[in-house]
Amino acid sequence: MRIFGICFLLVSTVWCCCSGHTDKPLVASGATLDTLATGFRFTEGPQADAEGNVYFTDIPNNRIHIWTLEGKLDTFRENSGGANGLAFDRRGNLIACEGRNRQLTAITPAGEVTVLADKYNEKKLNSPNDLWIHPNGGIYFSDPRYGNREGLEQDGEHVYYLSPDYTRLTRVIADMVRPNGLVGTPDGKLLYVTDQGANKTYVYQIEPDGTLSHKKMFCEEGSDGMTIDNEGNVYLTSSRDEPTFAVTIYNPSGEKIEEIVVPEKPTNVCFGGKDKRTLFITARTSVYIIQMRVKGIQ
Repeated sequence: MRIFGICFLLVSTVWCCCSGHTDKPLVASGATLDTLATGFRFTEGPQADAEGNVYFTDIPNNRIHIWTLEGKLDTFRENSGGANGLAFDRRGNLIACEGRNRQLTAITPAGEVTVLADKYNEKKLNSPNDLWIHPNGGIYFSDPRYGNREGLEQDGEHVYYLSPDYTRLTRVIADMVRPNGLVGTPDGKLLYVTDQGANKTYVYQIEPDGTLSHKKMFCEEGSDGMTIDNEGNVYLTSSRDEPTFAVTIYNPSGEKIEEIVVPEKPTNVCFGGKDKRTLFITARTSVYIIQMRVKGIQ
């Protein structure tokens, strides 16, 4: 395994409480943004395991890395298939959206890899990008396509649901320009999905069979990856461009309540660490962390 030195650099952090927000700030009192590690090409997909160790991907370098609670950074997997979004299932397997290989896979703690889905209607998927696992074990994942579009077989960029027994793949969203990040509530009732191509984020009701209904505009902002905290606030990796980049935070009513400014354009976000109160932000060449008052629930 390749070991990376961890670089802790203090950088300025700006957070703001927007109008209508009367609760305590979400960022811990006195917390600042730290650079956990840098020198990557394009980081993505942060996800904490049950203990709070955080896994993330470096897509162009074709690797999955792990940051441990002991403060060490290792390479968990080489030749990751261009892995992007990650999530852990109930059995501790790491589920990965392998964008380059155009498939969804499960990686056991021992490193054994199984393909869960690579086709819909006998046609190859585009490039699985991000995912969320329902409490029942079913998997929702987005399937956009960035870059080279040669050889695509699907009729567009959509969102799919893989049944808990992994035998049935259903297309559940077919009307987005370019779906990307998605996250659900811990009770399994709501799913937030961003249409990055249209710069909007929606919320859906999850039906017992895994299909989605009651589509509703959540906010007029797109995102890459996203997460949710124990107060129900939704964290978007803002799609806005320079001069400032930020993780924007919305309450369950879709009101923007806070933002965390980062030096690079963020790609994804998750809670990790022993108490799940550390927010990990992947942003192009680096991974940043900041301590929060709230905690993660994924």
